[in-house]
Amino acid sequence: MAPKAEKKPAAKKPAEEEPTTEKAEKAPAAKKPKAEKRLPAGKTASKEGGEKRGRKKGKKSVETYKIYIFKVLKQVHPDIGISSKAMSIMNSFINDIFEKLAGEAAKLARYNKKPTITSREIQTSVRLVLPGELAKHAVSEGTKAVTKFTSS
Repeated sequence: MAPKAEKKPAAKKPAEEEPTTEKAEKAPAAKKPKAEKRLPAGKTASKEGGEKRGRKKGKKSVETYKIYIFKVLKQVHPDIGISSKAMSIMNSFINDIFEKLAGEAAKLARYNKKPTITSREIQTSVRLVLPGELAKHAVSEGTKAVTKFTSS
């Protein structure tokens, strides 16, 4: 029903503009901001959000781990590349592990009646979620990272 209501005033506007030039100038001046808000609403909203957050015009950013995966790949194997499908799989894998660790850390915080997830909850969740040697290496790398972060 809303599109019908919009079409009827659009049909009346050309008839009204011809006899009353002054009223037509005043009325569109009041209606132009409304029309501008309706037509490029997505564009103006993205431009304003883009200027505040440093995004490109008209594009919605999607956060991924792709650049970090690529950097680590180049550290380990500088001469090896990765296909876009493989990169997508790796990104999904990291998102999945992140969700598992965050969920386990949230449970641990809830069990201990704490409102905050700290590095201790993360470390315990790593030990619970990851198997054997992988957990040990992850804990040592995490400890190293936290120590480096707190020292600087």
